[in-house]
Amino acid sequence: MSTQHEADGPRYEDSTAHQSPTTAPREQCSIESALGVIGDRWSILIMRDAFRGIRRFSEIHEDLGIPKAVLADRLRDLVGAGVLDKRQYMDHPPRFEYRLTDMGRELSPILVSLMHWGDRWLSAGDPPTVLLHSPCGTEVEIELHCRICQRDFDPTEITSRHSTSTGAGQSETEEHETGEAATAVRGAT
Repeated sequence: MSTQHEADGPRYEDSTAHQSPTTAPREQCSIESALGVIGDRWSILIMRDAFRGIRRFSEIHEDLGIPKAVLADRLRDLVGAGVLDKRQYMDHPPRFEYRLTDMGRELSPILVSLMHWGDRWLSAGDPPTVLLHSPCGTEVEIELHCRICQRDFDPTEITSRHSTSTGAGQSETEEHETGEAATAVRGAT
């Protein structure tokens, strides 16, 4: 059935829409969980610095102008969440740097998308920074891409469903039929 909202963009099912507030527990939302880790301004900017190779407390503090107590709290939280790894690089006095973990590196497409969104909707003129694919020098783009159909698509073609398993038991056909899509980072052509 077609609805007025289909043209407005992706439809993500509200996991609590059909639950009684007094009888059913609230289901976990992956976006909400992710925001619990990186959902404030300073955490996102610290992650941006980590991707730029700014890893030491003093360098991050100088680059962002963040209060030291806030920076210490955010770094502790990001290390605790597993997106950064704290490594000692000097013994006397003890000094540490913060490096991206595999979990942290997987945030790259999110930061690139957020940057592109800011460039498009909030910049007055040319973007302040352009990201390039190092081997060929092509500007980086973020695209939605279906690994089954082998085609790119826009957000209006996304639907959602509740997960029925951890994914291990699903076949590629089942995933394709439910509209699951993969996000790919690709160089512009």
